[in-house]
Amino acid sequence: MEPNLSARLDATGLNCPMPLLKAKQALNALQPGDHLEVIATDPGSVRDFEVFSAQSGHPLLESREEGGRYYYLLRKGRPKTTLA
Repeated sequence: MEPNLSARLDATGLNCPMPLLKAKQALNALQPGDHLEVIATDPGSVRDFEVFSAQSGHPLLESREEGGRYYYLLRKGRPKTTLA
């Protein structure tokens, strides 16, 4: 686990897409560079978090399964700037 963990979200027992939706809400409350650990039990969450990370700019630093639980470590990315 990251030594500078900012928040932890326990999404055990929730079916997709709820773990990801709860993670998005938790990330919105964090500052860029903060770390969020998510714990889920839905195997479908693996793909959800991989795709979300690739599309959102919030790097997925760790993804692992232990005893039927899935652990994800995300770092909140910086807001994307748009050119006018």
